Amino acid sequence: MSTLERLTADLTTSMKARDAFRTNTLRQVIAAVRTAEKAGPVAQELTDDQVRAVLASEVKKRRESADIYSGAGAADRATNETAEADLIETYLPAALTDAQLDAVVADAVAATGATSMRDMGAVMKAANAAASGLGRVDGKALSQRVRQALAAL
Repeated sequence: MSTLERLTADLTTSMKARDAFRTNTLRQVIAAVRTAEKAGPVAQELTDDQVRAVLASEVKKRRESADIYSGAGAADRATNETAEADLIETYLPAALTDAQLDAVVADAVAATGATSMRDMGAVMKAANAAASGLGRVDGKALSQRVRQALAAL
């Protein structure tokens, strides 16, 4: 079952259960996926990886909104945004652990033969390719780890 099919099935279930929070969140996520499908000159059906990228984007938006709401003193809205982000994250693969991330970076540095910060682009490309098969990875965290590894050389 694809991610979009799972979202749609869970939407139906939440509607039957009269779970307003879950229903509204899933509707927003499905709408974001549908919008992404229609973006560009020609409408196209998204692959499962592309749907996951849209979901990751939605999680990121909600986390940023929660931070803004917290800073503005709107704790109830921040809590709501965080809860929505947590719900959406259940549809994403598990994030890589720190140990897995370090191993991916070390392998990428060794595979590319990197010797300085000038090789960061090649290392990032190799690390992204390796990490994408293992699970979800945050680009900022990966970039930071690559910088640390190259600085230690």
